[in-house]
Amino acid sequence: MTDTAYHRMARGSAAAWWRTALGTVLILVGTLVLAAVLYAAALIAGEVVGVPHDGDDFPILPPLVEAALTFASIAVGLPVVLLTARLLQRRPPGTLSSVAGRVRWGWLGRCLPIAFATIALMFAASFALAPFFPESADETDGGAWVGVGPFLGAMLVMVLIVPVQAAAEEYAFRGWLLQGVGALTRWLWPAILVQAVLFAAVHGWGTPWGFVDLVIWASFMGWVTVRTGGLEASIALHTANNLLSMTWAAAFGLLDVDETAADMSLLGLAIDIPVVTGYALLVVWLARRRRMPTRTAPAASDALDAAA
Repeated sequence: MTDTAYHRMARGSAAAWWRTALGTVLILVGTLVLAAVLYAAALIAGEVVGVPHDGDDFPILPPLVEAALTFASIAVGLPVVLLTARLLQRRPPGTLSSVAGRVRWGWLGRCLPIAFATIALMFAASFALAPFFPESADETDGGAWVGVGPFLGAMLVMVLIVPVQAAAEEYAFRGWLLQGVGALTRWLWPAILVQAVLFAAVHGWGTPWGFVDLVIWASFMGWVTVRTGGLEASIALHTANNLLSMTWAAAFGLLDVDETAADMSLLGLAIDIPVVTGYALLVVWLARRRRMPTRTAPAASDALDAAA
């Protein structure tokens, strides 16, 4: 009877390499299909209510709707990931969440305020240093205040969708891919680096600094996931980052801006690395201090080995 680290939880006879490869394809295709359905429904609704059309006679959806669709098209991937683990690898979906086989809500709740403080510090540093780096001005430029009503309406939508979108990405990369590669090798870092590079790649190519930042971010979050025994800490930071970013966008009418972390400047990278490093070290220290389980119980490990 042995215990199991988080990145090894997909091991067993039902975790052959081809299952991980096939599952990854199914997750991608399933998410794209559901996203296409969402966009089709939105376009049909736009035609019904009579939204204006562009030069190609394509409906022009309001910026809030476009932003919501962007996040929702990723969020729909969450059930796809969970279902793939259950049907293809024949294991409980909760094994993607943590070594406890479920989301540890208390731990997630403790990570969230730390995560929001971390991202707030990152934004504050960006605003403070941007005047000295003209090439980074676009990252902190804002429009005019949109008013209380539009802001609250936009935030209601974002609060409902963004956490699910952030969780979907974490389950796909720090969950499915990290465990999928981890099942094939006992070494931790190959599993971390594979999911990190793919995470950066799916965000598209913006700047070299943006790509490097995404790889480092995903690597730290992969490490944190293994060292804390679950996805909660990475979900918290991802949610805080996206939600605070959208708060700024909603407040100043920037919901139609399509720049992402992939477009980050050198200044953004220089700020991001130490702040994310600090978050990673802090939550891992806190998990150790609280004696958080970071490996499965022996009985659970035996069940994983028996999966077939």
